[in-house]
Amino acid sequence: MAQSSAPDSSRASSTIGVPGSANSMQYGRSESYSDKADLYTPEQRARRDSTHWTTVQGVLAPLQFLVFLISAWLIARYLVSGQGYALATLSIVVKTGVLYTIMVTGAIWERVVFGQYLFAKPFFWEDVVSFLVLALHTAYLIALTSNWLDPQALIALAVAAYVSYVINAWQFVRKFRMARKGRSGIDQSFSAGSAL
Repeated sequence: MAQSSAPDSSRASSTIGVPGSANSMQYGRSESYSDKADLYTPEQRARRDSTHWTTVQGVLAPLQFLVFLISAWLIARYLVSGQGYALATLSIVVKTGVLYTIMVTGAIWERVVFGQYLFAKPFFWEDVVSFLVLALHTAYLIALTSNWLDPQALIALAVAAYVSYVINAWQFVRKFRMARKGRSGIDQSFSAGSAL
């Protein structure tokens, strides 16, 4: 005999509160994740899908990667031939500008989706490494504008910044792939359960 199940009380009773309001809980406190591999609660997923900041991030992320590839090629050309230092330097500055932009818009995106500007639980370690990436890029700009380092040392610092960026990009790609795989498993389980 089929046994009916009651709705998940924790999910059914979850509310999206406005921070600071007396009659509601803060973002994420009353929301439950449907699966450990899923990055978002149903409420967070709805906010992610409805905000234009998701589109902004979707455009800026591949743009930053394209700028990185061009800049990395220019740096490699300089290291091999000793030519094109000015162009390589310009590309690093442009890459850093794109990085600043995506960090600011990413923080806004996290605030909209998770209720806090940075270090939301699903992306905590990605944000930690992002700050290392930001620090290295910023150190490059400071050293460049203050003439603290010679060209070779500046390029070495840029290479270190780019290595940290690649690690950070890998973190995000890995996290999203895990979430997509987990979400696919959840959807299949839900479909199978609905058919019973």
